[in-house]
Amino acid sequence: MGLRLLKALKTVNFISGKSMTDEELLKHRKLVEWVGRMATPKGDVKVRKFKIGDMSCETVKPDYAHNPGYAVIYAHGGGYMAGGLDYSRVLATKLAIATGFTTYSFDYRLAPEHPYPAALEDGMAVWDYFTREKYAPDHILMAGDSAGGNLALCLVQKLLSENRPVPGSLLLFSPWTDMTGTSPSYEANKDIDPILSRPYVMTGARAYTGGVDLDTTWESESEKLADPRFSPIYGSFEGFPPTFIMAGKNGILLDDSIRLRDSINKSGGKASLDIEEEGWHVYQQMPIPIATKAMKRLSKYVSGLIYS
Repeated sequence: MGLRLLKALKTVNFISGKSMTDEELLKHRKLVEWVGRMATPKGDVKVRKFKIGDMSCETVKPDYAHNPGYAVIYAHGGGYMAGGLDYSRVLATKLAIATGFTTYSFDYRLAPEHPYPAALEDGMAVWDYFTREKYAPDHILMAGDSAGGNLALCLVQKLLSENRPVPGSLLLFSPWTDMTGTSPSYEANKDIDPILSRPYVMTGARAYTGGVDLDTTWESESEKLADPRFSPIYGSFEGFPPTFIMAGKNGILLDDSIRLRDSINKSGGKASLDIEEEGWHVYQQMPIPIATKAMKRLSKYVSGLIYS
């Protein structure tokens, strides 16, 4: 895909604006859900809604399922400000088909109405629900894109800090690992990433961390945003499970993925990074050939991980 088309996509992109009013945020959320409904692949899965407490969740079961003892728990992106089950269904469906495992998504609470730690608490509730009786922890693959990748990483770091079992693997699409927004790829790819912009990222970071009371005094906003509870790249990766990271070379969060791979590997873990030369931020959501090929590579990784 040429740079001209990437720039055209960015021109009409629905999440490239600056900070939003309440009215703009509501409109944005509705549009994100609509896009999810339009982009979700049809067929080959069965979808069922259920609840964990008051939280709406969804089961996406592939028609050609294998190994019912394994599952994927998927956390959607959206800057912690947008996204729901309709939006989740795009990658949840693709993950279910690619892995052959039932995939579960969940409608975690969104900022700014529900800042940190609401989303993490919801993620932990989902984890506890599925590991209590349904699946062995090491038979769960935790997946997430963008802010959902941030949530997946923070969840694993919290489990490790509490000496609890962790997922058997992480599957991450353009994960948001650093809320300070200082990586060079923000500037390098600002004109060619058709999906994401730094103003939107920083709006999400401030919404997610706004009103947070952690009995911590930060000397600056950048110091606050670098707190490992928000930016997992500054936390510990000791004991991390095998991690498969996918990113697009044209994405503004590319460096977040590169640094994550390096940090996990330096800590004794095993992280692999798949960079699509023609890709951008979470390009796997799109109904395009490079997305189809990416999911085949993910399928190969999971098969090697589980059945080797």
